[in-house]
Amino acid sequence: MAEKLQVFVTTLGGKGSSLSSSSVYAIANGLAQVRIDSSAFSRLATFDNRTPTIKDYQFNFSNHLTTEESRAFVAVLLNKLLIISGSACIRTVLPVRIAEALNTKNSQSLEIESLDLTEEEAATLETLGLTSSMYGVFALLDHQTAALSTIADAVAALSCDALKADVTAFNLMDSGDGYTAKDEIGVCGDMKVLLNGSKLTGKVEINAVSKIPKIHGCLREQAKLVHSKTRVELNSAVKAGKGGPGSVAGAAGMVRTALLPLAAALWDLGTCSFDRSKSNLYSMGSDDLRSSLGGLFEKKCPSNDSLKNEFKLFSELVFEGEENYGKLAHQVNVLLGLVWKVVAWEAIIAYVSLEGAELNESKSTEVNGEEKAKVDKKSEKKRKVVMGKGTSVMIQLIKNRLSKLDACGSSGLLEKWVEDLLSFMDPKDIEFDSLLIKVKEIVESNETRRLPKLPKGTRDFAKEQMAIRKKAFSIIEDVFERHGATALDTPVFELRETLMGKYGEDSKLIFDLADQVEEKGLTIEAADKIGDFVKERGSPLELLSKLKSEGSEFLDNNASVDALNDLEILFKALDKSKCIDKVTFDLSLARGLDYYTGVIYEAVFKGGAQTTRATKTEVLVSILGDDLIQAAELASELWDAKIKAEYLVAKRPDKHFRHAEESKIPWMLMVGERQVKEGTVRLKDVESKAEDVIQRGSVVEELRRRLSP
Repeated sequence: MAEKLQVFVTTLGGKGSSLSSSSVYAIANGLAQVRIDSSAFSRLATFDNRTPTIKDYQFNFSNHLTTEESRAFVAVLLNKLLIISGSACIRTVLPVRIAEALNTKNSQSLEIESLDLTEEEAATLETLGLTSSMYGVFALLDHQTAALSTIADAVAALSCDALKADVTAFNLMDSGDGYTAKDEIGVCGDMKVLLNGSKLTGKVEINAVSKIPKIHGCLREQAKLVHSKTRVELNSAVKAGKGGPGSVAGAAGMVRTALLPLAAALWDLGTCSFDRSKSNLYSMGSDDLRSSLGGLFEKKCPSNDSLKNEFKLFSELVFEGEENYGKLAHQVNVLLGLVWKVVAWEAIIAYVSLEGAELNESKSTEVNGEEKAKVDKKSEKKRKVVMGKGTSVMIQLIKNRLSKLDACGSSGLLEKWVEDLLSFMDPKDIEFDSLLIKVKEIVESNETRRLPKLPKGTRDFAKEQMAIRKKAFSIIEDVFERHGATALDTPVFELRETLMGKYGEDSKLIFDLADQVEEKGLTIEAADKIGDFVKERGSPLELLSKLKSEGSEFLDNNASVDALNDLEILFKALDKSKCIDKVTFDLSLARGLDYYTGVIYEAVFKGGAQTTRATKTEVLVSILGDDLIQAAELASELWDAKIKAEYLVAKRPDKHFRHAEESKIPWMLMVGERQVKEGTVRLKDVESKAEDVIQRGSVVEELRRRLSP
């Protein structure tokens, strides 16, 4: 397991250089060393001739900070000193001494030797120290939360396979109307990619699985918020004693708006992950395995009560004042550490549930090598077929990691599995970055996703929306056809040069009236008159009468008189057609004046909410068993009779009932073994729950009678 740790170098103080949360995390954990850019030394050297007046200044670190957090604090402090080095009187010795402390080989400690400082240097350290400690912990939270968001999805997908869970909650779609949560949609998309091709999921309804989109989506949202704020704060230039983003007041606001929702999201994620772990334990097939792993789980995994207590402690600190905000950030980091352990345990239990046969095999009699190889190859091939493409890759990554362990007894092997996988899921582990990169490759791979990307400006319509749209368009088409209209189909997309050539570079098809006043170069007087007219809206004949009344300025222009006469003919025709009450004359409607010069129409929907069915199915053919041939035969008879029908083949009656109720299908034809033997079917009214037994040969006739209005 011993591999050489690769150490990177982070350069600070250079022109255009910036400090990222990932760099802070790497420095804090000894994964990166600090180098001060030569340009910073040039700026610092300007003040090297200043005489220090404060002897043996000691760097003090808060007792509540861990070594990792203290190192993160010092990394941020160093960057802040270098940012203001051109304006503050900072000598070279101060940042150099800090960099030397960070670059010591032992990342588990931090000691900065005392040194003599000028009064301005001491004041700068005191001021920057108030916020740098908090921003250092924020950087750790930012880096680890982003990683947790990705890994938690992959681990949850493993649980879905292990639990054989119903994953219909991941079918959430973006409606395009602005009312769907983008991060929830993103989680659903990634979960579908990870579980793509799985034959295990879709059977068991589990609450902790159904909540994944909302809970994981919430963590994504809060992780983005923390990242956007931290990225700015790490590199903001604030002078000592000045207010601004880096001041104590600014930090207080950041805590309130970022840490509170992040802590709540972490608590929810940990609780949900813990619940899936327990469900996996309960569903484990081997009693011995369940007992052994359950004992380790109860002993070593943080419980829901532990998560609750940490969140409660954090909540109490919120009201203790700004001086405790550094401790507050530390407390969220503690909560994050517990959640990481819970997610790691979920991965362990899901893996053992899916691959636990290896532990049981260690107890059984060893078969010869050739037979064992055949068994392993066969079982591996089967897993590749039934598991999701993403989850099967996760399983293989874990197996590769565990393959480096020495073989031992089943009890000892299980404990080694647990110990090593807890380490594997730790962001500090040498192989963690490879795991994270692989998971990202899975969810971002077009080859795996195979989902079409929506062109900008377009949208998908869900089945319920499509039902409404089809009904609306059918009404419109019926009206148009009744009046002799014919259909014309044009491309959804048009070539840019076609549109630009037809309408001109500066032409627009839809205008705000204020735009047109400005663009057409109208006088103020003309614009005021137009402003008065566009306020007019009402009954067509009444408003027309007002516009044609004596003294109206419209009567002074021949073109406007012709237009009013045309409108009068139109409105009188509408009146005789008995539909004038459905029309409003609105002078505020306007389109591009260089293209639309006639009457324009705008349709408005009026009415309350309506219950809409996504399907027009009238009958559900329910085969209680696995006889697909019987389903095809009966459904075909209904289709030939022009009866809208669909069939479902499943052994569980509740699945048939649920599908009929959710799809609002009015009738069910139920056929089981008894009905096949007796030559009958059960006809069920889904709404009233009433059932009748009818002869198989009279199904079509009976349904026609009941479906006829």
